[in-house]
Amino acid sequence: MSDLQRVGPVWGGSGTAAPFTAGISGGQRMNDAHARFMDAALANRIFSTGMGLTAINNATFTTGTLGATCTPIAGIWVPPTATVCAVLLQANLGVTITALAATGGGPYAWAYSAGNSAISTGSTPVSRKTLTASGAQAKGFANVALTGLTNNLVVMGASSLGGGSASNASFTATAVAMQTGMMGFVENIDGSIIVPPGGVIALLATTTPVAHSAASLLLFEEVPILA
Repeated sequence: MSDLQRVGPVWGGSGTAAPFTAGISGGQRMNDAHARFMDAALANRIFSTGMGLTAINNATFTTGTLGATCTPIAGIWVPPTATVCAVLLQANLGVTITALAATGGGPYAWAYSAGNSAISTGSTPVSRKTLTASGAQAKGFANVALTGLTNNLVVMGASSLGGGSASNASFTATAVAMQTGMMGFVENIDGSIIVPPGGVIALLATTTPVAHSAASLLLFEEVPILA
């Protein structure tokens, strides 16, 4: 068998054989010959959930509410009948202050729960291949209560996401003292959190915000369960 590499891409369907490929300089092409999530997106395994600008001025968006009335800023539930796990890739959060007198919601944290079989709410995530709300087995939760949650959430730890006022006490902006401006953050989870069937993951504030709104996005890959 020849060990020569073919210069340029070789496109093929699943299960087809192809030679190793090289760039025009002769160097072997690696997976990052394209964008890092492209292969999984082309296979229709990457989905996202989130919300547009939404007021988060309620304890239900915080770690103070870890039961069935909790409304994640971003999160997912994988039903117990699913044949996949959800592998978290990235999370995005943008937070803006909506009044001069405001209280920040940070730091933000991830919370989790396992063994949930009776959640009756949730939205259909968007396929990053077809740009339609279809194909995912997981359910999205952003500004949607975890109605029917069997086991209360538990705080896993801090998120690197943030934004809005840096103070979790009431702060009133003046001409000489202003809150932190709107910021957007990206947390690269890179598969370090896997949500199994029955599992829930949720991004929450730790202080009840006042005069804050947020937009969020959670990107994940559905991977078949292997023995």
